[in-house]
Amino acid sequence: MRLLKYNTTGEFSLAEFHGPSDTPQYAILSHTWGADEVTFKDLVDGTSRNKTGYSKIRFCAQQAATDSLQYFWVDACCIDKSSSAELHEAINSMFRWYRDAAKCYVYLSDVSLPLSDAAADINLRKAWEVQFRKSRWFTRGWTLQELIAPASVEFFSKEGQGLGNKLSLEQIICEITEIPIRALKGSPLSDFSVPERMAWANSRETKREEDMVYSLLGIFDVYMPLIYGERKQSALRRLYKEIEELLTGKFRARHSI
Repeated sequence: MRLLKYNTTGEFSLAEFHGPSDTPQYAILSHTWGADEVTFKDLVDGTSRNKTGYSKIRFCAQQAATDSLQYFWVDACCIDKSSSAELHEAINSMFRWYRDAAKCYVYLSDVSLPLSDAAADINLRKAWEVQFRKSRWFTRGWTLQELIAPASVEFFSKEGQGLGNKLSLEQIICEITEIPIRALKGSPLSDFSVPERMAWANSRETKREEDMVYSLLGIFDVYMPLIYGERKQSALRRLYKEIEELLTGKFRARHSI
């Protein structure tokens, strides 16, 4: 796993870790991608500051520092997507990476809460809540696992203002996503049927059609090779096969005792 380290100079450096035993506590960013994201290559080349997406990385770094976390992870630039092997490993590991994060910060670029002492004002709360309910973040395929996997999920406006967390906003999130509150609170996903978990993704979409299936791997606790170009239906058939084999194996294990 590759993490970003926030240095005292305000710069970022990359560090690699090879297992749970040597991986430090880290924060993780959840966001929707824009047209000018910072990539792994940008960080290596030293050109990341020139991109619009750099502000999200700085936000994550500063928020992590506030929470006494020196390391953090951002999907756009911590994965070298030019390596198919690394991309394959990352997608199959991503649910676990979000689950194991000390903090998950959701940066909502389409929700505005001006810096003001009036943040507790009821009218201001109503204004950002309307934007919150309509946020693009709730329509993306990848953000489903980013909502469910981490124990600590905190939401922020585009100005970096805190809006609440997964628990304080659970009723609103439940209404938006139709995901049961007990799932948001961390009940084992195996407590929910396959059709029920599939339904959580019904109103979501991804840029590449296969990703709509690959983004569900962690939701069903399966590992599956990525075959871009296979189309969504082919990927879905493979996912169902993996789920069936997993459930069959668990059934056999229970009844062999």
